[in-house]
Amino acid sequence: MNLTIQGLHAVLTEQAATIQSIAQMSGAEKILEINPNAVRLENVQCDADILQAIQKLCFSAQLDVYHGPAQQLSEFKLVAMDMDSTLITIECIDEIADMQGLKPQVAEITEAAMRGEIEFQESLIRRVGLLKGLEASALQRVYDQRLQLSLGAEYMLQQVQQAGLKTLLVSGGFTFFTDRMKSRLNLDYTHANVLEIIDDKLTGKVVGTIVNADEKKRTVEKICTELGISTQQAIVMGDGANDLKMMGIAGLSVAFRAKPVVRAQANVALNFVGLDGILNLF
Repeated sequence: MNLTIQGLHAVLTEQAATIQSIAQMSGAEKILEINPNAVRLENVQCDADILQAIQKLCFSAQLDVYHGPAQQLSEFKLVAMDMDSTLITIECIDEIADMQGLKPQVAEITEAAMRGEIEFQESLIRRVGLLKGLEASALQRVYDQRLQLSLGAEYMLQQVQQAGLKTLLVSGGFTFFTDRMKSRLNLDYTHANVLEIIDDKLTGKVVGTIVNADEKKRTVEKICTELGISTQQAIVMGDGANDLKMMGIAGLSVAFRAKPVVRAQANVALNFVGLDGILNLF
């Protein structure tokens, strides 16, 4: 087993003492610099207590740490991602609500749902209901003025696509945004909720099946079946409680800037580095 440690700054120069301390704690045979921002400690011996101590030390030093076997990116065939607060920095529904002057009320429900305190389907119906009567043009304004890709997203996607992996964006958000992400980032598959729009206004309803935790999991399974691969050959990334079921069937689950309940269950948590941090694990 190896430890991969990475941060936003030069790890070996700025965090030399921390890295040396972790190498001693873990009995690492070798420290290998992957790039200035990432190192791999090879052939470590960590029991649960030592690993927990290392994780705490890294978190306080704003470093991300992954404990796992040496793997090749070629072992995986699919990268599946949540959209809001994972591939992109915003929660689209919160920003749409801001156009109605309702962002605080909607954001409060969003946060509770992502923490797992409210069932996602109920939370979505409540939030979308608050958008009734909003001009549909508000969606384009959110896309143009507020939507930004998460740190490292574009480079990560370029690298996994070059390596031949397929890409899936599966979101409890809306097709208005996933469709644009698909063409902008050359994604292979997308699945999201459809907002009902009549006479260029939002009706406050969602059309068809709501993309909740179960639907996200089913979508990953369906795409894996189409590709003729096991779900163990999928890397799945998310940040909220509604991502846990699809993350749970993955060969590698990645919690990105995630809620504590999600970090605790993921194989790897990227709290500080960008989405391209997954590349350093291989």
